[in-house]
Amino acid sequence: MLFSASVTDTTTATAFDAIWPWLTRLGEAQILLPLALVACLWLWRSSERGGRDGEQTGTHASLTHLAPVARRWLFWLGAAAGLTTLSKLAFIGWGLGVEALDFTGISGHAMFAAAVLPMLAWTLVRGRSMRVQRGAVALAFALAALIAYSRLKVGAHSSFEAWAGLLLGSGASLLSLPRRLRGSTASSAALGQRPPTWLPAGVVAALLLLPIGAPPSRSHDLVTQLALQLSGQPRPFQRSQLKPPLPAPQQQQPGNAHGVTAPV
Repeated sequence: MLFSASVTDTTTATAFDAIWPWLTRLGEAQILLPLALVACLWLWRSSERGGRDGEQTGTHASLTHLAPVARRWLFWLGAAAGLTTLSKLAFIGWGLGVEALDFTGISGHAMFAAAVLPMLAWTLVRGRSMRVQRGAVALAFALAALIAYSRLKVGAHSSFEAWAGLLLGSGASLLSLPRRLRGSTASSAALGQRPPTWLPAGVVAALLLLPIGAPPSRSHDLVTQLALQLSGQPRPFQRSQLKPPLPAPQQQQPGNAHGVTAPV
């Protein structure tokens, strides 16, 4: 019985160990940024169509507000990405970090996951009930939290760095989401127009396949090169340099361990 339990625990741990590398890639900028841009483009185009023929279809009110949503999303996503990049440049190029928090830069994977996935989920379920929209956004935030946790499991970030990325990205999403999601009721017109079938199908396929087939991300290498060029340092600062070196232990003379003077 004990042996069976041990085997089960080992099998479960092995299964989760295989999931974390795949899950952590869902936070890569090279995967999420193109999806965010496609979603913003659709929101923008839908707003333009609503402005042209909304009075005939009766959807003018539910479509023309989409362009401001897309602009807010791009603005806050860009602001979060800029702050994340600055934090990485500061440490890699100049060694500016916080030893007490084991902080060397905001987690970009956690930030992008929290800044993109909730807005992406809302875009894909537009036109459905408000309960479905809120549920999809909540699940996206939960997935972003798992991606942030995966950064700990793969040894890429400290807890504080992952939390910082998750909170920063979540703030960007909350500032971008339509206010009516926080209301108690919504009219049928406010539910909005459903996206074309190719949009949710393409996004889901990309999220499932790209973590497996996409080439390794080079974003960290690019940030490192930029940090070295700006700082003039020959090599990047490492996490091990965040803590000051320990003083060398003093060697005691034989016989002095208990304060006894060694014979001459």
